[in-house]
Amino acid sequence: MSIKKLSSAQFRLQLLHIMAQKHHWAWPQFVGPSMSKQQLKIHFQQEYASYVRDFPVFLARIHGQNPPLEVRKMLAENIYEEDTGKLSLGTSHPELFMKMMEGLEFRSREFEKIQLLPATQRYRSWLERISSSSDWVLGAAVLTIFVEGSVNDREELLHPVKSKAPRHIHEKIKHHPLFQHQGVSPQAMDLIRAHQMVETGHRHDAYAMVVHYAGTRSHQDKILAAIKKTLDFWLRYRDGVARACELKKNASEIR
Repeated sequence: MSIKKLSSAQFRLQLLHIMAQKHHWAWPQFVGPSMSKQQLKIHFQQEYASYVRDFPVFLARIHGQNPPLEVRKMLAENIYEEDTGKLSLGTSHPELFMKMMEGLEFRSREFEKIQLLPATQRYRSWLERISSSSDWVLGAAVLTIFVEGSVNDREELLHPVKSKAPRHIHEKIKHHPLFQHQGVSPQAMDLIRAHQMVETGHRHDAYAMVVHYAGTRSHQDKILAAIKKTLDFWLRYRDGVARACELKKNASEIR
């Protein structure tokens, strides 16, 4: 006897339940005032090499699986912005990331040959495999829901913002931890600006796409399992970065 397919609302809630767990105990320390530049360098190097640099390549692999036209259009727009920035500030997102690193006084050559930590390598290898899956929905779910998403997805879906005014973006940058705690110039934070300019609506589109094309209960279960597996890889990757930075759990972070 086959198990009844989840309704769109039920499936979306299960996806959001997983995303609500995309929080790591060390994150408050990474965005706090006590982080040294050396610790931040480790964090950003691992982030850059695990997915930031090649995110548009991952998306292109999914696009190459020939999903339906409306999906290809959405992926193509995302790839175009990631690789060119022509929908926002005219510079690719990996380049904007490096501009922000220069704002932290890191040199570009420090990001050219990065030795991945073991758990980072496992996370990266998983993204390589899933983005090349013959089931494009699995890759799209992992990359557009999990990797692009955050613990705040539920709030963003419930209260979507159609557009963000320049003053709202300016306020976002003024409250960013790199500006507040590390003294990074707002002029170096165009990556944050670009995200604020183009990410509006992306969360809704990603969930709508995956929910719509999850054809059966078995398919829904495979998608949920893939995102749960990604969460596990991601948590281990963040554990490894925290260890490399010699961070310890505070009393409030020990469960």
